[in-house]
Amino acid sequence: MSENRSLADAALLRGNDDLLVDFDRGFRMFQEFVGGCRALFDVGPAVSVFGSARFHEGHRYYELARALGKALAGRGYTVMTGGGPGIMEAANRGAREGGGHSIGCNIVLPMEQQPNPYLDRSIDFDYFFVRKVMLVKYSLGFVLMPGGYGTLDEIFETVTLVQTGKIQHFPIVAMGSDYWQGMLDFISETMFREGAAEAGEVGDFLVTDSVEEAVAHIDRVVHRAPR
Repeated sequence: MSENRSLADAALLRGNDDLLVDFDRGFRMFQEFVGGCRALFDVGPAVSVFGSARFHEGHRYYELARALGKALAGRGYTVMTGGGPGIMEAANRGAREGGGHSIGCNIVLPMEQQPNPYLDRSIDFDYFFVRKVMLVKYSLGFVLMPGGYGTLDEIFETVTLVQTGKIQHFPIVAMGSDYWQGMLDFISETMFREGAAEAGEVGDFLVTDSVEEAVAHIDRVVHRAPR
């Protein structure tokens, strides 16, 4: 069976299929997991940076992500992103400028997302869920820059893993406090009030606009984690 790579998730989720079709698809998912592990096993200590593909050079959030990437590289971290433009490009660019390693985990989409030009290594994924597993598996922490639905998907899945104890001692930093304030208010004023979540369940979460504070928080959590 041959499927358009950019529509792999859509084919998977369209409903019942012949068992042989799903078996073949499952084997290709396994191959994608193995390929991701082989491509990323030697990246060293890495931090993943998430954010919108729609902010361009000169935008305050692009420049903030660029400064962050440079600072992370200066502390010896590999910078991992989704490999595309915007915030992803900015963080990878900063890592390159800081003399560090820059990795992109690119998703194959119907509207072709081209890897940005600041990557030392680019890995393509057909399935969103495989890509997200790789980003969590090979990262010591996440930085959440302003973004859209995809950014929210990535961060809330990771927060759920922290809340349920699937990953521990995992620093998460949200940068661009004015951008995220409405979401933070909803969490604290509605979710906490109604008992759907509790304060402190995601203990190593920081909101800041300071690159220095963000990197120091990541260092602090990573260095206290058990070896």
